[in-house]
Amino acid sequence: MSQYTKKQKIIVLFCVAVILVGGSFAYSFFKIKKMVDISTLSATKSIAPAPINVPPPQSSALVVPVKTPESKSIVQPLPVGTDQFVVSLTATSNDLASDLTNQGYIQDFSAFVILIGAKTITPGAYKISKEMTPAQLLQVLQGKSYMKWVVIPPGLRKEEIAPLFASALGWTKKQTKEWLTKDTTANPDYLEGVYAPDTYLVPVGETPANVTTRLIAHFNEGFALYLPQFTAKDIKWTSALTLASIVQREAANVSDMPLIAGILWNRLNQNMMLDVDSTLQYVRGNTGQGWWVPITISDKNIDSPYNTYEHTGLPPHPISNPSLDAINAVLNPTATNCLYYLHDSNHITHCAATYAEHQANIELYLKNSSH
Repeated sequence: MSQYTKKQKIIVLFCVAVILVGGSFAYSFFKIKKMVDISTLSATKSIAPAPINVPPPQSSALVVPVKTPESKSIVQPLPVGTDQFVVSLTATSNDLASDLTNQGYIQDFSAFVILIGAKTITPGAYKISKEMTPAQLLQVLQGKSYMKWVVIPPGLRKEEIAPLFASALGWTKKQTKEWLTKDTTANPDYLEGVYAPDTYLVPVGETPANVTTRLIAHFNEGFALYLPQFTAKDIKWTSALTLASIVQREAANVSDMPLIAGILWNRLNQNMMLDVDSTLQYVRGNTGQGWWVPITISDKNIDSPYNTYEHTGLPPHPISNPSLDAINAVLNPTATNCLYYLHDSNHITHCAATYAEHQANIELYLKNSSH
């Protein structure tokens, strides 16, 4: 240290003093800051802020309460119908419940009758399933059927048959007209007579052309039993059908048909004119009061091959669509010598072998009964 001067020693001592004082001051500052931070943190933890209740926003709109899932009524989906169930034209509530019970769709007959109550169920065919509940079954049966009933009485001409299908199947006027002028005229032997009277269950979507096919097929099925017998007697099937269509319109009832057929066969075999009103009614058409209203004196002057008061033999084709009863009557007519007949006011047939006897019957059963 002797090498340093006095001034240098003083500078060194001053620097050492500054270093010591600065370090001490820094140490004290950071120690105090740490203590302040710790105390602040402790105070923050020990004083919890009071909760603040914030009211929900108010709205002028109507508040609709929302149901909880537990309060919702669960609607079961309607199972797909896979089975055909037919409601007949005469079915009652008891009939429906009985059929559904017997076929295994319901268990409680009485409960289903009560469920139906006064509800209307339209006859037809429906698609149902054993997966359906009684309520769902009733729901289906009260809906639209996929097949509908169409009843064709014997003796109608096709102009009377067309509206029956049009009403049931929803045909348009154009479809109805095409059925009469196109679908039923393709084959000259099928202009009339082959649209078999019966009760049909028809799909609602069936086309008019397919209806034609259905009716002719049904006719062929029934007529097939008689065709070999007509052939054996050398009677053309078209002639037999035409005569059957006349018998259908001329007979008062089914039991009369064989007698009327026997009389008409006698007239044909003797080359006499048939002199029947029904063929004139056919060619005259609808008078506005119906297709089959009684003829007038002037109607007998109609110039037509259907006028059997002026032409011998049969008309060109059938005048109606006859029943199998009428066809059978033509095949198996009553043996009689009668050539004339009339129906009294009670629809009883009286026949005569001569014209004089026929006139006497007119006086007795028609003129006298009118007084």
